[in-house]
Amino acid sequence: MPDLLASALDGSSAAVDAPEAAPRIDVPTLTWRDGEILREGVSHRILAGSIHYFRVHPDQWEDRLRRLAAMGANTVDTYVAWNFHERVEGDIRFDGWRDIERFIRLAGEAGLDVFLRPSPYICAEWSNGGIPFWLSGRVAALRTSDPAFLAAVDAWYDELIPRLVPLQASQGGPIVAIQVENEYGSFGSDAGYLAHLRDGLRRRGMIEMLTTADGITGDMIEHGSVPGAMATFTFGTGVARAVELRREGDALMCSELWGGWFDHWGERHHVRSAASTGGTIGELLAAGGSVSLYMAHGGTNFGLWNGANHDRVLQPTVTSYDSDAPIGEDGTLNEKFHALRAMFAPFHARELPPVPAAPRRQVASSATLHPRGSLLDLVASLPVTGHVTPRPLTFEELGAEDGLVAYEAEVSYPADAALTIDGLHDRAVVFLDRRPLGVLERDGETSLALPAAGGGGRLTIVVESLGRINYGPYTGEGKGIMRGVMIGRRLVNGWTHRLVPQDAPDSAAWMDAGVRGGLATDAGTEVSDGVAAASFEISEPLDAWLAFPGGSKGMVWLNGFLLGRYWKVGPQETLYAPAPLWRAGRNDIVVLDTDGLGAMVEIREEPSFGETEEFIGS
Repeated sequence: MPDLLASALDGSSAAVDAPEAAPRIDVPTLTWRDGEILREGVSHRILAGSIHYFRVHPDQWEDRLRRLAAMGANTVDTYVAWNFHERVEGDIRFDGWRDIERFIRLAGEAGLDVFLRPSPYICAEWSNGGIPFWLSGRVAALRTSDPAFLAAVDAWYDELIPRLVPLQASQGGPIVAIQVENEYGSFGSDAGYLAHLRDGLRRRGMIEMLTTADGITGDMIEHGSVPGAMATFTFGTGVARAVELRREGDALMCSELWGGWFDHWGERHHVRSAASTGGTIGELLAAGGSVSLYMAHGGTNFGLWNGANHDRVLQPTVTSYDSDAPIGEDGTLNEKFHALRAMFAPFHARELPPVPAAPRRQVASSATLHPRGSLLDLVASLPVTGHVTPRPLTFEELGAEDGLVAYEAEVSYPADAALTIDGLHDRAVVFLDRRPLGVLERDGETSLALPAAGGGGRLTIVVESLGRINYGPYTGEGKGIMRGVMIGRRLVNGWTHRLVPQDAPDSAAWMDAGVRGGLATDAGTEVSDGVAAASFEISEPLDAWLAFPGGSKGMVWLNGFLLGRYWKVGPQETLYAPAPLWRAGRNDIVVLDTDGLGAMVEIREEPSFGETEEFIGS
């Protein structure tokens, strides 16, 4: 590939390392004119790769950024995930993992420019496309000039943007470009909204080059562009079409060149070969374009931050966001990394940084999972939220960001009756007087038979949000039971609600309720679902891959940190557990499985993302 690229460029691989001249605080560092990007008047190429600070443990930010620089990139591209910073309305956080200023400074120290994408919506296979759930729960017209939406955006920008202004290249920082909105041309047509975002960035002091990003159709470019911002493209292949669609004067740039792809639960693991990725990048560079590889390092959807797509059915994204990137989920450098390093090297005036060493991993081992209590034991230990309501409330009405909510009501029913959940978002485990009746899913069975003889009892429905939709017209859709629960044609009334927190369950809270050593005393049988714990003694904190053979569908905490979810439907089989979450000595793992606990937890030396298929985003 490097030889093919060099011949295609025909000697045009001008160096693109950042000049060291003193910046002017009133002049943008990058501009575009006559079809090319200029850096302080000199022709410049952006060679970027995406790394999302919110998907990488902050103790590993510097390592991943330096690996990106060693790949030959001169720029790091990152979104800003609004909902990651403002999980509770008005409580905006920029500390610890949310210290985006530190991430940007580290990028500069690694010799990288920053292409910042702070728009209210990011897609990114991230929960709700980055929009806070509390906002989408009350505003229907997201990403428009709706006054309530713009008021929330403005309040967020009033906190965010002043932190970024001093980090612009014109003021000595590394930020050289800012994206106004993300793929808006495939969503809406509110030109006033785009202008509001553009003007808000400028008014708050952002003077660097503005961009937009859209797919390669004329309609998308028309409705996603805004005057004063350079239109760029997103695609897996399609350089020739991008050249055709490029607006007069704009430089050719792909802000997301999909060198891999994300995975949904129940599908195969998507990969893209180094030859295929390099071929498209080479074609783009030969055409005089700039590039941002999406993703250069994918990272992980830790916690419950994974999003979901919707294409006739819900398609929740897995915990891993490895994306078959050149820099793997744990920092491993693959064939794609080395191929791109060779391709990018001719664009630099200096030698590239040396290739970093491979990450170290813990050796394989296993530990027994000890059941601590059933799912219903956990539910019974939780406080009731609010008052009894005639109909079940949604997650948004309850203030539940994601995860699990237990709905309970007293019911009576005739013989041969069926129970139906109307508007299930997304998955429910149903119990009657602690007896499991079955599992319902929004795009599968939403009804089940009640005991044939008829009767009554305590109905418990544990509903799980599998991931908030991040792309398309259903972005912002609610979670929980959206309309009601029926027995036959009759609605069930009188609901109480219990929210399962995202903190690791503490089995001590329900041990006094009669559960001992994994035995549910009311049934006298071994717990199949619920909470279990294991521990590992390790001498040195290193990266690890965790597997839960025999487990059905669960969430996993390591030393109190929610790593994410596993699900037997695959494709992902191992969860990444980064070194900073481990400690020398005892390490505790807690599992909450809604369907059926396995017997063991394993540390594996290699990841398993499941059966693969070659896939190129269009």
